[in-house]
Amino acid sequence: MRRHLGPLLAAALWSFSAGSLSPASAQEAPAEKAPVKVGYAKCAHCLPVALLPGLAKGATIDATGFNSGNDVLTALIAKSLDVAQVTYLHYVTALDKGFDIVAVAGEVNGGSECLSAKALNLKADDWAGFKAAVEKAKAAGTPLKVAASRGNAQDIHMRGAFLKQGINPNKDVQFVNIPNPSDHLAAMQRGEIDMVCSVEPFASQIRMAGAAARFVLPYDQAAGNLTNLIVTRSDVIASRRAAVQAVVDADVALVGKLEADKGIWVDVINQKTGLSKEVAAEAIKNAEPDYRMHRAKTLAIAAMMRDLKYISRDVSADVEKHMDFSFLEAATKKTRDGLGY
Repeated sequence: MRRHLGPLLAAALWSFSAGSLSPASAQEAPAEKAPVKVGYAKCAHCLPVALLPGLAKGATIDATGFNSGNDVLTALIAKSLDVAQVTYLHYVTALDKGFDIVAVAGEVNGGSECLSAKALNLKADDWAGFKAAVEKAKAAGTPLKVAASRGNAQDIHMRGAFLKQGINPNKDVQFVNIPNPSDHLAAMQRGEIDMVCSVEPFASQIRMAGAAARFVLPYDQAAGNLTNLIVTRSDVIASRRAAVQAVVDADVALVGKLEADKGIWVDVINQKTGLSKEVAAEAIKNAEPDYRMHRAKTLAIAAMMRDLKYISRDVSADVEKHMDFSFLEAATKKTRDGLGY
């Protein structure tokens, strides 16, 4: 299983399970004064987390960007972060390993796009044409090369969508792992891959550069377009509940701002990635702000991940146990039934 998580995360998980990570120092600053350390990945639907410090009330938020969700989860488990923006896949994977992780809110969903090389000459949503190309290449002994960043939401969206169409992502195509999504464009331009399931804004960058064409938004599978969760650990909730509440309050405010003003979203993508505002504006068309946590779909995601051999056991009970809706209830004045439960 660890081969799906990358060396950094695998190392952190091993050391955590071995008990080598020490608890937070008793000498740290008082909870009400110490900044809440929040981590996020560098993608279009993750980058708005960088805006949380300006929306926080009652706590100071220190937001830090990481190259990938795997790196963010590593830092949370290692107690370098108090709160993290990760994906539903990371959440389920952590539960499978028995780690201390608690989901407290959603953030933004979507952001996945499968793009095909021009040589395939595929039209959008042409699954029949793609299946024919897969079968032809496999019969010739040169299976199509399909890339993604292993372990992220786009990887699981792609695998689930392929499986639903009768394409086994482990046997019918050759998977190519490109850990950093910003490298997807170059791989496509060099002709190293036939298809990539990339994350925004890099998917829009690839398409707008003319390097590949949209094949499908891979949401026709158990995960739908679910992508991001805000998570923490039980020790943080126990010692800094007010600080976690302040983060969730800010997250709810952030979702409202993103829905009302796409300009601030475009700006933060432009500032944090260096990509043009045109690419950023295109990227957020494939994104949906949503602070809810979708319990039923999370259970379906967990089942799909088990089918795909991403996890080794049934984590349904853990999914239920490790979703804490109380912070969203306090922030929105809604009951959990209206918050995705």
